[in-house]
Amino acid sequence: MIENGNGRATTIKLAEHRVFSDSFKPLYNQGMSLVEEAAEYLDGDGRAEAKHLTRAGAALYAAESMRLTTRLMQLASWLLLQRAANSGEMTREQVAAEKSKVRLDTHSPQEQAQGWSDLPEKFQSLVVRSMRLQDLVRRMDEEIYGGAPARAEEAELFGNNPVYEQITLLKTAFGHR
Repeated sequence: MIENGNGRATTIKLAEHRVFSDSFKPLYNQGMSLVEEAAEYLDGDGRAEAKHLTRAGAALYAAESMRLTTRLMQLASWLLLQRAANSGEMTREQVAAEKSKVRLDTHSPQEQAQGWSDLPEKFQSLVVRSMRLQDLVRRMDEEIYGGAPARAEEAELFGNNPVYEQITLLKTAFGHR
């Protein structure tokens, strides 16, 4: 807490300070670099490496690459909204309204998935790094805007249900909420 000009104590949220200051640039750059790196990999080396996977491995690769792409697009959307607020292009209220469309809960079974260890190492790294970034952004989002997103609450209700995850993934891919 710090004292404001009126002699009252004000709570400073570190995540809010980070997002709405120059210290946001490294996070923004990290996220956008990860999006670019994943796109390059999936269109290049990843496509070639996927051809050498077993049938089960190829199916897992396809599902995980869809999750990865969805997760990164949602993260990019969140980062772009925060950048717009940071630069004054949008008010925090506008960002809060728009960010309600952004989902920060795209899960990945990772090591628990049968055949995970057969996936290319670079691909595994991209998935793990995207999950870490999503966790960081979700925590910051909750601190800044309060509360967990509705979709995360739904996920908790349904637990680790692969059918629910696939339906949610399809809804995300086709823009339904």
